[in-house]
Amino acid sequence: MGIVKDSVFKALDQLQIELPSWGFADTGTRFGKFFQPASAIDTADKFADAGMVNKVTGCCPSVAVHVLWDFKEGQDPKEVADMAAESGVKVGSINPNLFQDQAYKLGSFGNPDPEVREQAIQHAKDCNEIGAAVGSDLISYWFADGTNYPGQDDIRARKRRFESALKACYESMAPSQTMLVEYKPFEPAFYHTDVADWGMSYALCKKLGERAKVLVDTGHHYNAQNIEQIVAWLLDEEMLGGFHFNDRRYADDDLTLGSIDPYQIFRIFSEIHGYAAEMGKYPDVAYMVDQSHNLKPKMEAMIQTVMTAQELWAKAALVDREMLARHQLRGEIVDAENLLKGAFNSDVSGYLQDWRIGKGLEADPLIAYRKSGYAREIEEERTRRREALGLTQASSYA
Repeated sequence: MGIVKDSVFKALDQLQIELPSWGFADTGTRFGKFFQPASAIDTADKFADAGMVNKVTGCCPSVAVHVLWDFKEGQDPKEVADMAAESGVKVGSINPNLFQDQAYKLGSFGNPDPEVREQAIQHAKDCNEIGAAVGSDLISYWFADGTNYPGQDDIRARKRRFESALKACYESMAPSQTMLVEYKPFEPAFYHTDVADWGMSYALCKKLGERAKVLVDTGHHYNAQNIEQIVAWLLDEEMLGGFHFNDRRYADDDLTLGSIDPYQIFRIFSEIHGYAAEMGKYPDVAYMVDQSHNLKPKMEAMIQTVMTAQELWAKAALVDREMLARHQLRGEIVDAENLLKGAFNSDVSGYLQDWRIGKGLEADPLIAYRKSGYAREIEEERTRRREALGLTQASSYA
C-alpha cells in the first residue's frame, strides 16, 4: 500500500493546472448573460480569485491571460505580472485575441485582405513581446477563422495564408517560448473552419518547428471522436503541447471537467501515465482550464474542476502498467478492460486528503473555500465598488 501511495503522490505532484482569467468574470452566450455579484470586475480581481483557488487546492500556480481583456492599452505588462504576484500566482499562457475586432469579420490569419492579416500578425507579435516581458513561455492560439458558405473563399488559399502568418509569428517568438495551436471543428464558422481538427493543427505546427505544439481542448470534438487516441498519437509524435479542460454534452459547452463523462478524462490521463511509465518521465504538457460559468458560482466551479482533475489523475496513476501490458500481449481483452475499470472505480479520496494535508492544505478544498468567507467578502466588496464606479453589471466584466 505504501508503494501505491507514493506513486499516487508523485503523480499528483506532477499535475499543475493553469486557471483562465476569463473564467472569473461575467460571461455568457450570444443569447444573454446571467450575472453574479461576486464576479471579477477587473484583472486584479481575477488574479485574487485565482490566488484563492490556488491557496485551497495547492496546484494552480499560474493564470492564463487574454491580451485584450487583461492588459490596458499602453500599460506596462510588468504591472500585470506584479499584480498576479501580489495574489500568489504568476502569469501563464498568453492568449491573443484574433476574433473580436470588426476587421476579423472574414477571419484573421485566413482573411483575404492582406492588411487585415498584417494587423492580426502584428497583434500576435505584440503578444510575444508581452509574454517575454511577463516571463510567460506559452503563446496559445485559437482561431474563429473559417467560412459559412460554399464558395465564400478558397480553402487552400486560406491554408497557405495560415502557414505564412504562423511562420511570421513563430519567428518572432523568444527562444524560450512555445506556440500552442488549438483546433475546433465548428463555431462560429459553420461551413468550414480553417483549423478544424488535430491533424490540421499538427500539420501547421510540424512546418513551423519544434517549439510549435498542438493544444487539445477536450470540448472541441465531435461526440464520437476518440480523444484519448488523439492524445496517444500526439504524445508518440512529441507534438502534444497542452490541454484546455472542460466537458460537453453536445459541442463546446464549457461544462466543469468530468461532469458528463469522467471516464473519458480518466482514459486520457491513463494515456499520459502510460507514456510516463514507458519513457521514465512525464511529458512537458501544459494543463489548463478553459471554462466560463453562468449558473454555477465561478469560484466553486473552478475548485470543483481542479478537484475532479486531481481525482481522475490519481485514479489513472493506479493502473498497473506491467499487468496491463501482459493482458494486452496475451489478448486478454476482458482482463485488460477490467483492470482499467478497476482503477477508475477505486476510491482515491484518502490519498487526495493525505496529499493535501502533507502540503499544509485542508483535506477538502471546497469546504476550505466555503469556510473562508471569501465568497461573501468579494460579493459585498465588488457590489460596493460597482456602485461607487457607476458600473452596471453588464458593463463591468472584461
